[in-house]
Amino acid sequence: MSPLRNLVIKVMDKMKEGKGPVISKTVAGTLFVVFISISYNVMEIQKRSLEGGVLNPTDEVLMANRILEASLMGFALFLALVAYRLHYCIKELYPTTRRTSETAEEMKLKPDLKHHDLKEHPKRATASR
Repeated sequence: MSPLRNLVIKVMDKMKEGKGPVISKTVAGTLFVVFISISYNVMEIQKRSLEGGVLNPTDEVLMANRILEASLMGFALFLALVAYRLHYCIKELYPTTRRTSETAEEMKLKPDLKHHDLKEHPKRATASR
């Protein structure tokens, strides 16, 4: 693993200890509430345009601004979720794959035990078939 990758994993581990999870959940909750509020404002502007028939320029600018804000919030929440899950996968799967590769290397270095057992015990070989 590269030094940068190790640093990022250590920072993510430290963030998940202590007050880190509380702070990150609070920030994520706040972003989600703001995202819902912005989406509600966009729906209100659309409802006004449907009732009046024509969308005035001010509402068009407001709606475009709100849609951009909502997409930014949604992307930020999505990327936070992806980073969280990616950290989990790296932390949990990397040691497993390392152990698997070490075991595979050990098996390559050891002599073929099945072939060796068949030579010593021919009765076992016929009994297992």
